[in-house]
Amino acid sequence: MSTPSPRGVPSAMPRARVGLSVAIAAFLVYAALFIYRTSFVMDGTRYFSLFDDAMISMRYGRHLAGGLGLVWNPGERVEGYTNPLWVGFMALVHLLPIPLAKTSSIVQVTAAILLALNLAIVHRIALAVADASEAVALGAVVLTGWYLPLNNWSLQGMEVSLLVAIVSASVWLCIRCLDGDDVVRGLYVLLGASTWVRPDMAVTLAAVAAFMIIVDAPRRRQHAVWGAGAFVLGLVSQTLFRLWYFGAPFPNTYYLKMTGYPAVLRVARGAYVLVQFVWKANPLLFAVVVATFPWRDRRSWLLAFIVSVQMAYSAYVGGDAWEYWGGANRYISIAMPAFFILLSGRLHAIHPRRGGFVLLVAISVLSLNAIYGTGALEEWLLIKAPLHSGPGDENARDVETAIALDRVSAPNASVGVTRAGTIPYFSERRGIDFLGKVDSRIAHEPSRVPGGARRFMDFRPGHSKWDDGYSIGELQPDVIVHVWNDPKEAAPFLRDYRRYALGPACVYVRVGSPRVQAGRLPPCRDAK
Repeated sequence: MSTPSPRGVPSAMPRARVGLSVAIAAFLVYAALFIYRTSFVMDGTRYFSLFDDAMISMRYGRHLAGGLGLVWNPGERVEGYTNPLWVGFMALVHLLPIPLAKTSSIVQVTAAILLALNLAIVHRIALAVADASEAVALGAVVLTGWYLPLNNWSLQGMEVSLLVAIVSASVWLCIRCLDGDDVVRGLYVLLGASTWVRPDMAVTLAAVAAFMIIVDAPRRRQHAVWGAGAFVLGLVSQTLFRLWYFGAPFPNTYYLKMTGYPAVLRVARGAYVLVQFVWKANPLLFAVVVATFPWRDRRSWLLAFIVSVQMAYSAYVGGDAWEYWGGANRYISIAMPAFFILLSGRLHAIHPRRGGFVLLVAISVLSLNAIYGTGALEEWLLIKAPLHSGPGDENARDVETAIALDRVSAPNASVGVTRAGTIPYFSERRGIDFLGKVDSRIAHEPSRVPGGARRFMDFRPGHSKWDDGYSIGELQPDVIVHVWNDPKEAAPFLRDYRRYALGPACVYVRVGSPRVQAGRLPPCRDAK
């Protein structure tokens, strides 16, 4: 299969430019509606709030911008984030003169721009891989631009939007290397910097370097030297900073997710949810790619390799915490554009006529977005709000709870939570994270999920460790919003607490706490 020079082609053709411009414009309209759909009105003010994990990063960014350092709670140095450059960007957002209710929207708009940039890169890659087929390129753009999981993780504030653009740009630079362009240094500078967006991008960096060492013989030595240099410099620089600032060689979330549970069962769970992902996405789509794969094309091999590496890494870490939702998780999403380029090319090979190809792409889009059944299509079409967002859902309830907490508690009050992002961010109270993402003691404890072979599916990364005796009995939060496990298990430590209604939540308030005006709160209807 011949491949045109990336400088030659196609993306410069007027017709291709028009098609891509229309697709990107349509995507930006969709992204704007998606972002608006995640917002909600509270006390006459429209609030924008990110996915709860992203709000943990926002709290770090807010404190960094305010001169308090990289901390979740002022004065406590625990690395409860795994996206340092994204946190740095969030800190810049908090330097803007905008109200707290709108800060998240800046992150979301930035994500939309990065996703649009990714579509432009996907278009260029597809033109180079598919013998300059405009139809294939636009098919890949449509599959990528309207893929719900990628949009959800990105537009709800996770660093996925930046990482997917970096992965796609890296693939494009690899293709230029294969065409003889001297862009090796740029490739590894980009991938080395990406490890500061997420440390596990070191896996992607190593995989790209290994692939290029094998297939790009004229620059084999350059790939080896620059790849190894970027890998070592990226990880060593972070480790040195981490040891200096946090006093630990790894992020707190590494200990939380990767220790205290049998590795074999963790990987088994990761493999199982990976199979579920393929099954729910429609195994026929993957079968089509494999059955008609252009085995002699190095560019196609590069795309397939990137997808395979991210899938293998997802299985290794046990998958993600929200696999019940369906679709590609955060680790796989950043490689899905590579799969969509391959899929678009294979669909076009099956039916090159315009009508048939458009129908096949449309069927694929519908199938890929029915991530938890046909009801997911309502989420994709924005008939209902995206995951955990919108009026009355978790994000809105947490913001309302945070506002109510701010009204009835002193600034030095402490609040116990399992959703450790939104409530601490909007209330700015000292947080006690019951699940240990920002608590090093819990992160180093054994998993509370049974380790038997039949129970490995109960393992949920980042949600398998808690210690009520420590979090409640020792730390004694003034208010407890969430209890993660069965309340009966926590009951012995809740004897000094009473249940009250706080906004939309029923919370536990410590009896006699001078930092909470319990007299202003009505009892919960279910309180005994």
